[in-house]
Amino acid sequence: MATRTQERRLAFLATALPPIAWVVVFFLAPLAIVWAYSFGQNQGLTEVDISGTFANYARALQPLYLGIFAKSIFVAGITTFLCLVIGFPVALSIVFASERWRAWILLLIMLPFWTNLLIRTYALIAVLRTQGYVNFTLEWFWNQGSWLMTLVGLEPLGDFTPLQLLYNNFAVVFGLVYVHLPFMVLPLYAALDRLDKSLIEASLDLGAGHIRTLFLIVVPLALPGIVSGIIITFVPALGAYLTPDLLGGPDSQMIANVIERQFKKANDWPFGAALSFLLMYATFAAIALRVYLTRGKPTADGHGI
Repeated sequence: MATRTQERRLAFLATALPPIAWVVVFFLAPLAIVWAYSFGQNQGLTEVDISGTFANYARALQPLYLGIFAKSIFVAGITTFLCLVIGFPVALSIVFASERWRAWILLLIMLPFWTNLLIRTYALIAVLRTQGYVNFTLEWFWNQGSWLMTLVGLEPLGDFTPLQLLYNNFAVVFGLVYVHLPFMVLPLYAALDRLDKSLIEASLDLGAGHIRTLFLIVVPLALPGIVSGIIITFVPALGAYLTPDLLGGPDSQMIANVIERQFKKANDWPFGAALSFLLMYATFAAIALRVYLTRGKPTADGHGI
């Protein structure tokens, strides 16, 4: 019996040690180095003196950077809320779709993952720019309206003024919603797919309408999936860099853009490391909040987590 136990331990070690070593060497060790840099100071152009100072964290808590953190949290929160409002009906429709169409809809949801984020962002630029597809379509409708007004003897509308849809906060939120919507839909679908549909039928048979059934039956049972979708969407949106950098203007930069400038243009690695770990601490807090909110809650199949 002891020999069999030892064989199992050896098999476990042989299986587990390579991925553990990979994580330690290529993830935890670099992360520890950056964490140590956050307690250091620049010495020349290429050296960092790890002196144990908290000056970088104190600087990161100045009103300027706290304002950028607050704006990043606000933008990520708006993005997450819009993804939830849009994604919940989409996930619900996938659950109640036929087996034939369900696979195709899921394929369409996951299709953006097959394209590089940079390419998708430049595609958004082509859609939202002054001479882009949105303004082109609006201009066409505007001209048709002017033509109809002229036809009935009214004063035409005049020249069309293109909407400024790029390089502002609207473009950043629109781009973040576009990028992160699948991260909301898939967890919601996974939670709703396990939903006991007989509970919905019982609620409707007992006189509750569809809206009441949705908020009193479906939403509570799908709460773990909702919270998971919120966390999975909020955390990447909070640390988004490429979308605000390409779609946003000078007043639309988020904390990840400030961190990037510290590591590249400012060459201030200790301060950039401190900002990075403050962002990571916020991520840990969000995950802890998720665990707290879903502790003991029933899942869609009626079991607790």
